Amino acid sequence: MNLTLAISPCPNDTFIFDAMIHQKIDTEGLTFTYILEDVETLNKMAKESTADITKVSYGAVSSLINNYIILDAGGALGKGVGPLLISKIKPSEIQVDIINTTIALPGINTTAHLLFNLAFPGAQHKLFMPFDHIEDAVLNEEVDLGVIIHENRFTYAAKGLYKIADLGDVWEKNTGLPIPLGGIMARRSFDQALRQKINRVIQKSTEFAFEHIEDLPPFVKENAQEMDEAIMRKHIDLYVNEYSLELGLNGRNAVMRLLQASTEFNNKKITNQLDIFAD
Repeated sequence: MNLTLAISPCPNDTFIFDAMIHQKIDTEGLTFTYILEDVETLNKMAKESTADITKVSYGAVSSLINNYIILDAGGALGKGVGPLLISKIKPSEIQVDIINTTIALPGINTTAHLLFNLAFPGAQHKLFMPFDHIEDAVLNEEVDLGVIIHENRFTYAAKGLYKIADLGDVWEKNTGLPIPLGGIMARRSFDQALRQKINRVIQKSTEFAFEHIEDLPPFVKENAQEMDEAIMRKHIDLYVNEYSLELGLNGRNAVMRLLQASTEFNNKKITNQLDIFAD
């Protein structure tokens, strides 16, 4: 059975999914046609039910649960992994007027946008663009501030940019829970047996990746935005962890708390009583 799999080209995703995509493990009869897109494009594709299995921002889950359900494996959660608010000006030389400041963000449906809203609810001037354009937008003074994610956490300082705030700090202080950044969802129409099989295969793929971490596969290196292997490894070390193997109770609690925060911030209610997590 062939399934379409939509993930980002970032090292954490290509690291996790390489073994199953390239049949390095027993995939239990499943094969995968993969699609690589930035996270905001993945969110939009998920709204159109494009792929069978897809990476999404946890901040976008509330709009996707009619058609998709969250799998236990393959996601990105953790502490100290929050998006960063950056500037071209040193923090000691800037006084942020968040209402009148222009801020670049990596997509309206991203978890980064939600965490920014929770930390700075008064912002009025937001520009949304692909995550890998934000550093240059700040450097070129197209915007005053930018919210960066993924491997840009490891490159901004070398480019002469400065951290103004870690947007995960507010979340962690208020909840004590890991930050749910991105998760893996499968079609809700799949039966339980198929969802469980997909989840097992993702877990096996992740375990295989950890067992062979000394030698990063070409799939990771060829698709990384930053080609320095040291940065790829830092990215993987930060975003791939025990929650990538299994959400567990703590991870599920974090996702539910974020979903609640999202609906409250947007003055919405979840009227749908469908299960959020696959069995």
